[in-house]
Amino acid sequence: MGRVYVPSGEMGWADSHARVPTSWMPQPSRIRIYVAFLDRDRIGRIGFVDVDAKNPLQILRISKTAVLDTGKPGSFDEHGVSPSCLVQAGGRLYLYYSGWRRGQAERYRLMEGLAVSVDGGETFQRLLKTPLLAENNNERFVRTTPFVQRSEQEWRMWYTSGNQWVDVKGKEVPFYGIRRLQSSEFDCWTGCGVKSLEPEGVDEYGLARPIVFFQQGSYRMWFSIRTRSQGYRMGYAESRDGLSWTRQADPKAVIMPSIYGWDSEMICFGWIQKTERKTYMFYNGNNYGETGFGVAVLQKDLME
Repeated sequence: MGRVYVPSGEMGWADSHARVPTSWMPQPSRIRIYVAFLDRDRIGRIGFVDVDAKNPLQILRISKTAVLDTGKPGSFDEHGVSPSCLVQAGGRLYLYYSGWRRGQAERYRLMEGLAVSVDGGETFQRLLKTPLLAENNNERFVRTTPFVQRSEQEWRMWYTSGNQWVDVKGKEVPFYGIRRLQSSEFDCWTGCGVKSLEPEGVDEYGLARPIVFFQQGSYRMWFSIRTRSQGYRMGYAESRDGLSWTRQADPKAVIMPSIYGWDSEMICFGWIQKTERKTYMFYNGNNYGETGFGVAVLQKDLME
């Protein structure tokens, strides 16, 4: 459908980028998309853009201040935060968010935090000072961007997991796939996740940002694929049990880059939002959200 928003630099804390769009509907007529805005030092803070549910290209409101700022010096999220997933529970709105910290031995670490809003998503406060998903021997560098949902008897999470670094065109980058955890509580996750999907072949080195829905007797997952040859693209997989996944090559299940423009080089970090009328995907384009975020509409509604 087109690009929704990119910062123009008028706000110092939101000088550039609009990364990892993560939406929620505070009203049937309004969609709120939380994103990570970057300042001039590439420090990330979370803000939001409200759009019309019938026409998501129509902007209704943009947050003037950050709804979640960076963590204190020395914390896992001191150099930036970005949204991952939103869950309503007990009359409150909970935000799973990624925190990053620049390192010396490795370039950075990405770990997941949890915050809560008691004012309808206008502001969030941290529930934990430490990562919700702590590093372990098998997941030392990346445990982030979870998608969390409630089943009949438990909470389930699919998330991005990485334990090693690889060289891509002379640059050290993490190698990561998608894992699954389950818990009796939405705010307590322990243990090492079970592998769901891993990069395939020599070209792929990252699978990230899973979004999962259960429809018509099967699980459907949209995720981002990072490759050496083409950067990021969107992928799609299906599963009967949520554990064993089969990737699909059907081009109708994903969105491809445009011929030219803001999303001509990269498509990544998609988020699925179902409304009363349509199913939308909010996503980032070139250079990991430097050109803002856009929206696509599902033409054949797989969600029905």
